[in-house]
Amino acid sequence: MQPQSLDAQRSDVSCVTPADLAACRALLRGGSRTFFAASLFLPARARDAATSLYAFCRLADDAVDLGGDALGALALLRERLDRAYAGRPLPIPADRAFADVVARFALPRALPEALLEGFEWDAAGRRYEDLAGVYAYSARVAGAVGAMMAVLMGARSSDAVARACDLGVAMQLTNIARDVGEDARAARLYLPLRWLREAGIDPEGWLGRPVFTERLGMVVERLLRAADALYERAESGIAQLPSGCRPGICAARFLYAEIGHDLERSGLDSVGRRAVVPMSRKAWLLTRALAAAAVVERRPAVAPLDETRFLVEAVAAVPLSALHRAMAHAQTPRWWNVHERAVWLIGLFERLERREQMQRGGG
Repeated sequence: MQPQSLDAQRSDVSCVTPADLAACRALLRGGSRTFFAASLFLPARARDAATSLYAFCRLADDAVDLGGDALGALALLRERLDRAYAGRPLPIPADRAFADVVARFALPRALPEALLEGFEWDAAGRRYEDLAGVYAYSARVAGAVGAMMAVLMGARSSDAVARACDLGVAMQLTNIARDVGEDARAARLYLPLRWLREAGIDPEGWLGRPVFTERLGMVVERLLRAADALYERAESGIAQLPSGCRPGICAARFLYAEIGHDLERSGLDSVGRRAVVPMSRKAWLLTRALAAAAVVERRPAVAPLDETRFLVEAVAAVPLSALHRAMAHAQTPRWWNVHERAVWLIGLFERLERREQMQRGGG
């Protein structure tokens, strides 16, 4: 069956419904356990907005990656973006939810446009000579999402947005380090080409026969060190978030960084295996995130990465109405609500892990 044309799918429906949000939550649960776990620590208003944002970004990514016609998919995505910003989204739950987020939070259009540009770079099969190139790519596919999350939580100062971009880029570097083998088998290579050559690895030759070696491990380790430096910088931005939002972002920071730590413990081989954080470990990290969220401190401002500066400037350029300013300072949940949610989530992880152990044991 051929997909409907864009004109055939047009609708003037622009009001997000509970069913739309439920559809977005289903996408999140099925698409990213790590982000889903972290999102449960956000206050409801920010959690629903973050879920809507994730759903739109996820469907956009899938449309480009899995549709078979990346350029055509990108053209459709840009029209979907046009419609969302015009308040006339397509009759797709994620689009209606995203249009609602755009309107309620004065989301700068340059941020989702940067994300689509990153998808375009993927479709073109770009490779990156040095870390700056990897940063530029990561700024688009992940730093832009970090900046959007900061906006959703009411943290629009230049330093807060810069730190959110740092966190997004750090997470993307972790993803790249984890997925070296998976990417290579799809003919993709995101490691800095100069680093590979410095390690005595010919990028094209290796891509034709991707195997793990100690030299490749050294390159992966360099990338994880760059990610660690950005995770450290990002902590100051967490201190600038509303108190009810800090546990969720701390959770995301710890859970993602742990992927890199698992990779290190396995000898840095991300070709023969995929790093996975066990559920019991996730539960411990969530407890640690709660403690860290209570004591994060704001530090002197640091300039954004050159590669993310355009995202920071895009947020600063969008003036807020009185309504948007009031929403940005809305009350967030008290700490006891956050702890109650943590206890429930840790119990869920424990039950899921027991179920997986029984399945592995044939029980």
